[in-house]
Amino acid sequence: MMVLQDAAKPGVRIQKGSMVAEFDRQYMLTRLDDYRASVDQSEAAFKSMQANLNITKESHNQSIETAKTTLEKARLDMRSLPVRSAMDAERLKLALEEAEARYKQMVQEVKYVDTGITADRKVAELELAQSRIELKRAEANADRMIMKAPIDGLVVMQNTFRGTDFDQIKVGDQLYPGQSFMQIVDPSSMVISANVSQVDVEKLRIGLKARVRFDAFPGLELPARLAALGSVAKPARYRPDWVKEMPVMFKIEQMDNRVIPDLSVGVDVILDSADAEAVLPREALLYDEGAPSEPYVLVRASNGSWSRRKVELGLVGATRAVVVSGVKANEVVALERPQAPSNGNGGERRT
Repeated sequence: MMVLQDAAKPGVRIQKGSMVAEFDRQYMLTRLDDYRASVDQSEAAFKSMQANLNITKESHNQSIETAKTTLEKARLDMRSLPVRSAMDAERLKLALEEAEARYKQMVQEVKYVDTGITADRKVAELELAQSRIELKRAEANADRMIMKAPIDGLVVMQNTFRGTDFDQIKVGDQLYPGQSFMQIVDPSSMVISANVSQVDVEKLRIGLKARVRFDAFPGLELPARLAALGSVAKPARYRPDWVKEMPVMFKIEQMDNRVIPDLSVGVDVILDSADAEAVLPREALLYDEGAPSEPYVLVRASNGSWSRRKVELGLVGATRAVVVSGVKANEVVALERPQAPSNGNGGERRT
């Protein structure tokens, strides 16, 4: 768990790149000092190793020069063989052979010495590079404990359980890895996160129009569109486990200055629309036996009598039906078949 050490105030507008939160990173900063010291030690050791390798190379070159000088001296001594005794002559021959073998050996060792020096230098370079990588990793981990705003926007703190209370996250709270604690919201472009029953999800398509109503502002209604539709169902909150919901997201197309994050809203999705003369309750539609596809209504005349009138329907919902022709707005229709002439208003509905 991580402790939130500092955070921007909720509701404050911030600029992109500004610091919005910082977690306790004292341990990481201490480790960062250790890694810096390790890099310094590795760099000093690398320089010392390079100096030693240079000394080794120069020492070997000097040994070659010494062997070469010894060989040249032995060859010069061979010129004095005519005036030397047999024993001295044999000693000079052995010295020449030894000098030649020594020089040949030293020359042959050059490539091995160079290979060893190169290998030692490469190992030291890798160790130094590893120390620097660990330092950069530690710096990156420390920097990750400081959150910066990705966009210009409004600070919105999330909620969490504090004991038995469900309250807004504050400085000093301990947060789990991966826990959402803050949002940066662009007030000029906001979306609505909602859930829809799995039964109705097949009727939804990306781009469908919707109307958004706000509980805080009863007279406010804004247009929106379905922007995202989830692909995996999840259990519904406060409902039985077998009731599943699909997450959906709507984008508000026309903003209002009163709209702020975390408001509760209701969304009506417009599945289809049509022009209509009138809208009737479903119970006002009547059918003759044997003619289920020929609806009609009973329209009340000015003298109180009822006349039968055939209607053409448009969209039909669970409780209402759109009438394309046959009935006009403000006409009175019967919700059931009148049993006898009546001057009252019972069982009537104005379209």
